[in-house]
Amino acid sequence: MPELTPAQMAERSGLNVSALHYYEKERLIHATRTGGNQRRYSRDVLRRLAFIRAAQRVGVPLADIRAALYTLPEGRTPTAADWARLSQAWRDDLNTRIATLERLRDDLSGCISCGCLSLERCKLHNPDDEYARQHPQGNTLVP
Repeated sequence: MPELTPAQMAERSGLNVSALHYYEKERLIHATRTGGNQRRYSRDVLRRLAFIRAAQRVGVPLADIRAALYTLPEGRTPTAADWARLSQAWRDDLNTRIATLERLRDDLSGCISCGCLSLERCKLHNPDDEYARQHPQGNTLVP
């Protein structure tokens, strides 16, 4: 199958050409060069881009995505089985972030009615009374 130009790859993937260049610079995808030094992408890069975008949507940093892709033999394109295996490693982090966001959401309504932003009492400004653990001498800073 013929390789895709950056414009064709951008159209097919829904990304900007500049994003393709960035991912290439970050060693997440690879392009070959023509005799005229123009980039060309193999079609399997589309699957790799889908993998990258899915991981990014759940908040996985590019460094972690790159590390996951490097675990594949000879830089091959991820399969469904690869996604299942690699995404499992990110599941715990995602669950922790979800729990944190749910706590923030639930505490937000109390903060709206209170409005104090007290270092001693505020669940948003001082979650789990972190200030007290850091300052056991009893120093208080109430705005």
